Amino acid sequence: MRSALAALTSALLLSASALVPQAAAAQGGDPAKSHEISFVALGDTGYIPAYDTPDDDDPRFRTLGQYLGNEATDWLEHNRDLSGFRATPWQFEPAIGGFVPASGMYPVAMAAAEVCKREDCDFGALMGDNIYPDGATLGADGISDERRFREMLDQPFATFGEGKAGFTLYAMMGNHDWHISREATEAQLEYLKAHPAFTMPDLFYRAVPQGMEGKLEIFVVDTEMLLAGTQVHKDDLDAEGNEIRNTPLEEWPDYVRASNARERSMIEWLTAALQSSTAKWKIVMGHHALWSSGGSKYEKARALRKLMLDPICRYADAYIAGDDHLIEAYTDDCSTVSGAPAEPVPMFVSGAGSKYRQQHVPFAEKQIAANPQMTNLFSRGSTWGFLHVGIGADTLDATLYSTPADQSGRPVEEARFTFPHRSK
Repeated sequence: MRSALAALTSALLLSASALVPQAAAAQGGDPAKSHEISFVALGDTGYIPAYDTPDDDDPRFRTLGQYLGNEATDWLEHNRDLSGFRATPWQFEPAIGGFVPASGMYPVAMAAAEVCKREDCDFGALMGDNIYPDGATLGADGISDERRFREMLDQPFATFGEGKAGFTLYAMMGNHDWHISREATEAQLEYLKAHPAFTMPDLFYRAVPQGMEGKLEIFVVDTEMLLAGTQVHKDDLDAEGNEIRNTPLEEWPDYVRASNARERSMIEWLTAALQSSTAKWKIVMGHHALWSSGGSKYEKARALRKLMLDPICRYADAYIAGDDHLIEAYTDDCSTVSGAPAEPVPMFVSGAGSKYRQQHVPFAEKQIAANPQMTNLFSRGSTWGFLHVGIGADTLDATLYSTPADQSGRPVEEARFTFPHRSK
């Protein structure tokens, strides 16, 4: 079957339709209208193929046909047929000796910078997984962290928002940033603290962007640490996309778990911080999504909803995440949370900053049917992309952008939605 798929996808290589973006969905007003507050959120950006050297047991795709055959096989594990098939953009990597997925890090950074210039962004946010595959390593793999920081943080983002007074990129850690040790993760934290382009005072924190006192406050949560401290089952789907329940539990190294009283009370901190905020708009950000449709993150999402949905539903205006490599928009009607405002809370996934991932279509359909409190407004996988948010007096406008596989870095509007202010 794989050889047949290789032949098929080699033919698809000749068709530009394999890489043409889907038609955009839109809702709301003129996207060029001015907003009181404007920002972008980019997730999972830190991938450079040369760093992600495969193990000896990993396949090496010596020909483009082999690479595309593998892409088609993977597609069929997430879709019912090859209609709409989009292969991950590729490059030949001499150090690996084969074709590998290309990174969208620079195209997404370029596209987001263009949108920010047009929309006059006040700040940006990096949604974690800033460094693949293992975050900082303290040099244990023979590669200096200085090089990683330069190539995955400084070079793509140091001039982001240049010319805008007070512009900063609020950052957080993702699961890949936690792979090696607490000390390695803190090395990245110290770099981000010291770099003038970024703001990350701690592993979780609250911040008021410059000039936005009383208008906006963001609340950044370390979801990897939260997950390490609770019970999470492994994700597993059957051939039809149904969730397999009672799977084995995920395991985390001890160094990821909360190590002091403040870390152990992160949810209490979030609740109190939201309650005490005097800002009109309150945006919560964390690496992991509370809803997503890639099919390999739903148990983490379920565990986090148990922890985070109450304070978000009661006090926040939106939740923004990365992790699943998609661009998505959801609402949760908060019907499972007593005392929440009547308006649903919008939730966004902006994790398509460097790596493709397919939306798992059968799983997504079943997730929607099984969870009437959740509405999936838009999902797009197998793309690079990001989120722009514009906030006016009483509305939040969210626009999901992709950028083409040709690596031109052009922003392409995919979907736009408007939500009312909801926090009290």
